[in-house]
Amino acid sequence: MPGSVFTFYSFKGGVGRSFTLANIAVLLARWGNRVLCLDWDLEAPGLGDYFRPRLAAAPTSGVVDLVDDFREGRFEPSAHAVRLTGLGELDFVAAGRDDPDYVGQLQKIDWEELYVDGFGDYLERCREHWTAHYDFVLIDSRTGISDIGGICTAHLPDHLVAVYTANFQSVRGAVDVARRADVARNRLPFDRPRLSVVPVLSRFDNREEYDRSETWRKMCVDETAHLYRNWLDQAVTVDAMSRHLTMPYVSYWTFGEQLPVLAEETPSADQIGFALETVAAVVAHRLDRTDLLARNRDAYVGAVRDSRREFGRDLRVSIPRGAQTVANELVVELERRGVKVVRSLSGDRSLLERPEDEAKHLCLIVDGKVSRWQSAEVELFFHQTLGQDRRVIPVLTPGTHPNTFPAHVGTLRYLRLSSSHGPAEVARDLVDQLRGFTPLVEPEEEPKLPALLRQALTARLRPARWDLVDELVDALSVTVGAGDDVRTNELAVDLAVAIKPRPPNGTGQQAVPEQTRRTVDWLLRVLETRAQTPTQHPNHRKDLG
Repeated sequence: MPGSVFTFYSFKGGVGRSFTLANIAVLLARWGNRVLCLDWDLEAPGLGDYFRPRLAAAPTSGVVDLVDDFREGRFEPSAHAVRLTGLGELDFVAAGRDDPDYVGQLQKIDWEELYVDGFGDYLERCREHWTAHYDFVLIDSRTGISDIGGICTAHLPDHLVAVYTANFQSVRGAVDVARRADVARNRLPFDRPRLSVVPVLSRFDNREEYDRSETWRKMCVDETAHLYRNWLDQAVTVDAMSRHLTMPYVSYWTFGEQLPVLAEETPSADQIGFALETVAAVVAHRLDRTDLLARNRDAYVGAVRDSRREFGRDLRVSIPRGAQTVANELVVELERRGVKVVRSLSGDRSLLERPEDEAKHLCLIVDGKVSRWQSAEVELFFHQTLGQDRRVIPVLTPGTHPNTFPAHVGTLRYLRLSSSHGPAEVARDLVDQLRGFTPLVEPEEEPKLPALLRQALTARLRPARWDLVDELVDALSVTVGAGDDVRTNELAVDLAVAIKPRPPNGTGQQAVPEQTRRTVDWLLRVLETRAQTPTQHPNHRKDLG
C-alpha cells in the first residue's frame, strides 16, 4: 500500500512540534518502517538539530532545492535525502544547505508565481514518489498562516497533526488553520479525501495545580472536539482519546534537541517516551482502531511495534515440572530441525517481568491439565501479541483431555504425543505449522468472514468464551484494517471454533456483550464498504484558489 503523509503543524513556536515529530520518526523507523522527514519550516529550520548526531555529513541540499529542480526541468526528489545512521530506514531532507547563501536562495522564491507556473503538479509528482518509496512521510511545517504553511497543511498531507499548548491562542490558532486547510484542500486540482486532524496537547503539566490543569484540559477538549469526528471510533470519548494524545511536560527534555525515545526504550507510564510511543502508534495505525487503544493501550502499541520485529527465537516451549523428560526430548528434536528454542519452566517469575517476549511462537506442553501458571502464560502471550501473526500450539501428553482446558486454550488446535507419535513426529508437525506448510485447520473449515461475524452476533456463550471472542474480533479488526488476508483467515478459523455451540446449553450462557457487538458491527461495515466501493477517478480541476 502507498505511504501516508503526516504534516506536524503548530500555530505558535515553542510548543514541541519538531521534538514530537523527530521522536515519532525514530520510533516508526525502529519499528521497521521506511520513514522520510522533511524540514519545511524554511524560515526557521530546526529539525536537523535533532538528527545532527546521526548525520554522517551536513546536508548539501534540501527542500528549497526542489524549486531549482523544477525551474531547470529536473525530477530528482531522492537526491536531497540523507540516511541517518543507526536508526533503521530513516531519511531526512533538510530545509537547505547550511551556509550563508541559503537565506538569499529562500528569499528569491515566489510561491504564488511558482504555482501559476505548474509547481503544484511538480510537487504532486514528488509526493507520489515519496509515498511509493516510504511508509510514512513526516513534514515539519512552519508556524502561523503562510503560503508555505498552505503547501504543508492542505496540498501534501493525508493527515494533520496539530500540536498545541494549553492556552487559547495556541489551540484556537491550530483549529483555525485546520479549518483553512480543509477549505483550501477542496479547491485543489488533485483528488484528496477530507483532511484528518490529530490534536496533540503538548508540554502539559498536571503534576502541579492538578485541579487547574484538569480545567484547562476540559477547555482544550471542548475547542478541539469536532476535529475527531471523521476518524475517532464512536465508542471512544474525545476526553479519553485526548489523554492518549497528551505530551507531558518533563523539564529534563526541554534542554537542547534530544531524542528521549533512544534513552527510554521501555518507558513507564510517567515517562515522556510512553506518550511518544502512543502517538507514534496512532500514526502507525493511520488513525485506525482507536477503540483498541481505549481498551488496551499496550496491545495497540504492540501491534505496530512488533509487526515487523525480528525475534531472537522461533519458539518458546512451556514445560510443566511433571513433563520435563518428554519436553526436553521434544526440544532436542526441534533444534535438530533448525528451530531456535527457548525453554520456560512453570514458576519462572522472570517471564512476567520481561516487557517483550524473545520468541515468536509459544508451544504449551500440557500434562493432564493446564496449570494456573500456564494459563497466565498464555494470557500474557495473547496480551503482548494481539493482532500479530504469532501462534500458541498446545502439545498434549498421553491421557490429557482438551475438554477440561480453560476457554482461551481449549479452542486452540493441538498436537498429541502418543506411543506411535513421539517427540520426533510432534517436532516435525510443529515445524510444518510454524513454517506454514500445514494449516491449523483443514481448508474446508475456513468460513466466510461476514457470515461468521453475523453468526457471532446471534451466538449464546458463557462469559469466559465471550472474552475469547472479544480478543479474536479485536485482532480481526487490526488485520482487516491492515489488509492482512492470511492472518485474517487464520483468525476467522479460530473465531468459528470459539462460537461453535458446546453442551451443556442454557445455564450461564449469555448473548453477545455490547462491546463485542460494536467491534463486530464495525468489521461488518468495513467489509461491506470495501465490497461496494467503486474505483475512484481523480477530478483534475484547474482552480488552485
